[in-house]
Amino acid sequence: MLALALPGVTEADHHGRPSFRLGTTVLATLWAPGILNVMVGESEARAAEGGAVSLLWWGKRLSGVQVDLAAADEAAVADLLEEAWTRRAPARLRRDRP
Repeated sequence: MLALALPGVTEADHHGRPSFRLGTTVLATLWAPGILNVMVGESEARAAEGGAVSLLWWGKRLSGVQVDLAAADEAAVADLLEEAWTRRAPARLRRDRP
């Protein structure tokens, strides 16, 4: 999985679903087979929307994007995961990232 290639990211259970975390923060969750929820900021979510990527709402709050992995471009998924990681990674991890 692309998420596990990011520094400090681990896989853990999230309400019976695999999630990818940085520390205790969920960066992405495999919501259903082939559907990945990625927690990015509002501007990144709106920029990515379209095609295989839809907005992810938690109540009235935009919390990220939902990606149809079968239809998504791998590079686009990698970019979204990188964005989620960058939002949450401590300065020391971001500084050491090439």
